[in-house]
Amino acid sequence: MVNTKNSPIYALEIKDLKKTYKGGVEAVKGISLTVEKGDFFALLGPNGAGKSTTIGVISSLVQKSSGKVSVFEHDIDKELELAKLRIGLVPQEFNFNQFEKVLQIVVNQAGYYGVKKELALERAEKYLTQLDLWEKRDSPARALSGGMKRRLMIARALMHEPQLLILDEPTAGVDIELRRSMWTFLTELNEQGVTIILTTHYLEEAEMLCRNIGIIDKGVLVECTSMKSLLSRLNMETFVLDLGKDLRVEPSLDGIKCRLSDGHTLEVDVAKEQSLNGVFSQLSDQGIEVLSMRNKANRLEELFVELVEKGAIEPDKSSELLTQEGALVDKEASANKGASS
Repeated sequence: MVNTKNSPIYALEIKDLKKTYKGGVEAVKGISLTVEKGDFFALLGPNGAGKSTTIGVISSLVQKSSGKVSVFEHDIDKELELAKLRIGLVPQEFNFNQFEKVLQIVVNQAGYYGVKKELALERAEKYLTQLDLWEKRDSPARALSGGMKRRLMIARALMHEPQLLILDEPTAGVDIELRRSMWTFLTELNEQGVTIILTTHYLEEAEMLCRNIGIIDKGVLVECTSMKSLLSRLNMETFVLDLGKDLRVEPSLDGIKCRLSDGHTLEVDVAKEQSLNGVFSQLSDQGIEVLSMRNKANRLEELFVELVEKGAIEPDKSSELLTQEGALVDKEASANKGASS
């Protein structure tokens, strides 16, 4: 496929993707979306919504029922190997040999893609160093902490230097300090030109990192827009105020909800059309000085609550169909791996 001069280059293009598993479970029901080259894209939705199936199809672990998927203009039905060369996948589950040494795991991964050993060793040092794992290179994977194993999964996925990195819950179970260091690494990687697709249950993570967002529910794409546009729909804004003195109880603010994060940090919910001057005036009348103010970052969570309340997204409940998806993806992925080996 020849790209015309003025048309955008899509890292990922999905048209009318459908997937029905044996037993009639419709996991994906006609999804269409595009992710532009260089984007940092969030793919979100409740458990069982179809995210894992969609990722499975993109990475050729799951066979689609119908539709078209292209990775950097390579149709996975016609040019699968060229498409796979451009994808790095970080799945939710640790799927490396726990008894193998860290360095060997990443070097072997490079070998699967035809990377010569000398170059593989250079890349291994580069990515293991960047992810604070170089000192653990001779340790067996089983000796690593959960956070280290997550970082090892990322390093392994980067060994053939893919143009598209897909991260499925990459910071699950990782403490906040380590999570933020991984955010920094991923942001720098994206700035270097790597397109990133992220699924996460940490909505703050998606809001902090991603420029565009797709939301899947019950196998249907219910939202696909810029993060900025999506967040602009919120009727309320949350501000964090740093106070000049410690408080034991929340101040009484007329018509405004507020809560203390700690003794000297107050969060206030303000309607978009409402002025903050009234908040400052009421606090001043109570002898409370505001030293600084900032927007609260985790706005996406509030939007999810709003969408659930409006019925646009089903509450994350354990119905028979929803809880099947992960197991069905794993089963088909294992079967496809066995068939290709």
